[in-house]
Amino acid sequence: MPQNDHHVDVAIIGAGPAGLTAAYLLTKKGYSVSIIEKDPVYVGGISRTVELNGFRFDIGGHRFFSKSKEVVDLWNEILPDDFIQRPRMSRIYYEGKFYSYPLRAFEALGNLGLWRSALCMASFAKAKLFPNRDVRSFQDWTVNAFGHKLFSIFFKTYTEKVWGMPCDEMSADWAAQRIKGLSLWGAVTDGLRRSLGLNKKPNDGMATKTLLESFRYPRLGPGMMWEAARDFVVARGNRVLMAHSLEQLSQDQASGGWRMVARGPDGEVAITAGHVISSAPMRELAGRIRPLPATLAQAMDLKYRDFLTVALMVKGEDIFPDNWIYIHDPKVQVGRIQNFRSWSPEMVPDPDLACVGLEYFCFEGDGLWSSSDADLIELAKKEMATLGLCDPADVVGGAVVRQEKAYPVYDDGYADNVLAMRTELQRLYPTLHLVGRNGMHRYNNQDHAMMTAMLTVRNIEAGEQLYDIWAVNEDAEYHEAGEEGQDAAGRRAALASERLVPNRLKAA
Repeated sequence: MPQNDHHVDVAIIGAGPAGLTAAYLLTKKGYSVSIIEKDPVYVGGISRTVELNGFRFDIGGHRFFSKSKEVVDLWNEILPDDFIQRPRMSRIYYEGKFYSYPLRAFEALGNLGLWRSALCMASFAKAKLFPNRDVRSFQDWTVNAFGHKLFSIFFKTYTEKVWGMPCDEMSADWAAQRIKGLSLWGAVTDGLRRSLGLNKKPNDGMATKTLLESFRYPRLGPGMMWEAARDFVVARGNRVLMAHSLEQLSQDQASGGWRMVARGPDGEVAITAGHVISSAPMRELAGRIRPLPATLAQAMDLKYRDFLTVALMVKGEDIFPDNWIYIHDPKVQVGRIQNFRSWSPEMVPDPDLACVGLEYFCFEGDGLWSSSDADLIELAKKEMATLGLCDPADVVGGAVVRQEKAYPVYDDGYADNVLAMRTELQRLYPTLHLVGRNGMHRYNNQDHAMMTAMLTVRNIEAGEQLYDIWAVNEDAEYHEAGEEGQDAAGRRAALASERLVPNRLKAA
């Protein structure tokens, strides 16, 4: 039988950005809260920071940028003294050459050559003149937007590395959400201005939207933010139960309350609560609701993409200046390479060593995921040499960090499966709230995940659904464009930006 039964106002599944944002705000408002977190050591989910012998690894790379004033204000409130400003630099590696990202027009022309550049523009023109009217897949959407030639160069290889499936089997929703608002002509125009040093804001304030060139970052990595949020919650008497995984969730039909059972190092713990907030993967949550309504069975078909980071400590100065490099070259398996010192100098304790993180996208249980740490480190060293980035003999150490269910997969069936679960949960269980990236099976950025939690807290406080959290990020523009904390014209600051905050469903 479960031990240490206790009652709280709100039980929360998962101590990532969404779960801890909800816990932090609820704690401020005087609610009693308990969080269960599967990881035995780290909070923050995919935004955690792993530490090994003084080296710190950001799991995926997390720039702290948001158009939402509310999110920015909350970041400043939780972590008021530890942000540093960092330059943004990312490049694409393709066929032995580097392409600045955002694009620099003259550099791209030089790398591709005039003939290939002309073919890209001709392909783009053809796509605009004769678009595919039946857009179903990522490939359809991207070819329509950029032309087949640019799709094959800059989208196909990298996207298939990340997702482990052909581009014509991926939902067009992925491209529409992540690339919307970034046009070829806009990128070329912006790149030309950068190349000529003309990328300045006009005096009239009507600046063309460009990609951000700097960002704020916690000096010891993003986990610093979520550790501070955890400490706030615990210091005020609420609980964060580490190494506890969800076993069962059931509702008392008479009272409408919830009973959650979690398994930890000392056995099972039962928590009763009036509300439950879940940032757990939607498939896992569905499999633990008892009794499981037959209408939720579709959620069991949802898929996830996992990834792992191989960190290498390398003798010498930093290998490259970028925060990260996208590896579009098909000769290697690595998809992206982080340079941790470029995120923050305090991430790397030894000034005589560089520390890079090679990211490999995989499925839990496949060959990469199941490889030993030693074999993965050797693979990473070999691929760094293939790319010409370092001599394997200069590598003096390595570590492997695995991240399961990092990305919700947008395959052909995902939208119907998510809609079925969302609809049934809202109908059957109005006090069970889904938030965050995996909780909603939506590739939300950190700020979007936080906003879903912020609006959920408002709904709980009001005792009704004032806001539809499913509208958060539904109309997202490119996620690194515009001004930080930029409000939509004509909106009150309390509603932050139009991109992040949906309108009320009901009048106040």
